[in-house]
Amino acid sequence: MKKHLSKIIFALLVAAYLVVCMIVTPISDAVGSMWSLLPPIVAIGLALITKEVYSSLFVGIVSGGVIYAAASATGFEGMFNAIMNDGLIANLSDTYNVGILIFLVVLGIIVVLMNKAGGSRAYGEWAVSHIKNRSGASLSTFLLGVLIFVDDYFNCLTVGSVMRPVTDKYKISRSKLAYLIDATAAPVCIIAPISSWAAAVSGTVDGVNGIQLFISTIPFNLYALLTLLMVVFVSLSGFDFGPMKVHEENAKKGDLFTTQSKTYENEDAPKHTRGKVIDLILPVLILIVLCVVGMLYTGGLFSGASFIDAFADCDASYGLSLGSMAALLIIIGYFLCRRVLNFTECMDSVAAGFKQMVPAILILTFAWTLKSMTGLLEAGAFVSGLVESATAIQILLPLILFVVAIGLSFATGTSWGTFGILIPIVTSVFETELVNVADTGVIPTMVIVCISACLAGAVCGDHCSPISDTTIMASTGAQCDHVNHVSTQLPYAMLVAGVCAVGYLLSGFVQRFVTDYTMSVLIILGTSLALMILVLFVMKMFMAGSSKVSAPKKTSKTK
Repeated sequence: MKKHLSKIIFALLVAAYLVVCMIVTPISDAVGSMWSLLPPIVAIGLALITKEVYSSLFVGIVSGGVIYAAASATGFEGMFNAIMNDGLIANLSDTYNVGILIFLVVLGIIVVLMNKAGGSRAYGEWAVSHIKNRSGASLSTFLLGVLIFVDDYFNCLTVGSVMRPVTDKYKISRSKLAYLIDATAAPVCIIAPISSWAAAVSGTVDGVNGIQLFISTIPFNLYALLTLLMVVFVSLSGFDFGPMKVHEENAKKGDLFTTQSKTYENEDAPKHTRGKVIDLILPVLILIVLCVVGMLYTGGLFSGASFIDAFADCDASYGLSLGSMAALLIIIGYFLCRRVLNFTECMDSVAAGFKQMVPAILILTFAWTLKSMTGLLEAGAFVSGLVESATAIQILLPLILFVVAIGLSFATGTSWGTFGILIPIVTSVFETELVNVADTGVIPTMVIVCISACLAGAVCGDHCSPISDTTIMASTGAQCDHVNHVSTQLPYAMLVAGVCAVGYLLSGFVQRFVTDYTMSVLIILGTSLALMILVLFVMKMFMAGSSKVSAPKKTSKTK
């Protein structure tokens, strides 16, 4: 009975949600109502319970098609048209999505090339001589993730391919590696002024300097900052809890995966012993430089645009695919000149690299299609309506926006779409306060706090969601079973989210008495950081105490 308890609870919750939907809104009016959130709820719940992501996503897609067909009264033809034409075909023919898939495949090929050349092996041997323990391996992964801040996709896959041999050497579980990657992808990009995320945020508010606004939100982006703090704490202390603790204990015994997932197969191609550390470092540097140049090129840097404007206007998908393809050609030429690989081995790596990325491509395709279903059902409009109805309570607005952003991002799997929906609502609420910004150049602190809450909640929901692109990329980079990554990361993300909720609740009260930007930062950020550290230390002490099992006292025998 206990084995099936979670499945029974999930079925009851979905049934209850379905009943509420029927009572509140007839299915004929499902578009823009509670019904719009049912497909992601079904997909996410099934994935966490069954541990099988492909079928779970597909069931969510089908449920979305059924609801849309019922709402539009188009029957089976409308359902199949929504799933195939508006879903799968539309997403696989979308130029942005195709660019990301090309980047994925090219990066997979480059990783295989580096493995075959012996660069990964040589780097692993070098790292073992310089990195002395598990904490060092974790911190090295964190630092590399912080350094690669231009784009979250690029961050996940590059950090994973470079650090995987090192973390394997020190018996860090693949789930822990996936968490380290994911926690230094979106959370780093959302506080980096020069990144694809900064470009996305800066374009959501009219009449305000976008980059200035983005930089102003950084100290109030509590989820990103507290997540980075938690990664450092976990890495230094070795503190783990929840399912992650089980995965880490198993990894110390030699089982890096815990479950018997066959999602990623080991690359059995021969590794050249003449490979050197430079055979990994140089290809990665070439890839980084050319991908950044590619993004700047798409933003018009070489057509006269400034560096900042080029980043703000870049097409990340085209830039990454363009830069990675150029890097691939140079890297192949480099390995041929070094004579560590011959032409046949390089060409064999093309198919092998594509094969490595098939799981990520399948999950991404299904995730994009599920997002299309929620788009057809206008989930964003439904959630934005809820937020607008709650804006009368301005003292609670930062907290409300944070929580709503988490829910919307978790359900739809897109942080960009989430803050794209919510930030315009914030600006409409504070329209009067924003009138004089163009003249004074000063953005009201309450506006900055509320926009920061939207960004933080969007990243948090994205961090937790099984259908998020970044979460999928982190699993791919770590070559970790996707459901394992989601289930082990969720308690960590929720702990940080809980502290953030307190911080944003505090921020609403602070803004009633403190309007100075610097003082607000000191109070809100300082309190949140202190609370995060306190919570982590208390949890560590409590769990350390509870894990100690007192030995039975020896009793002396009396005559």
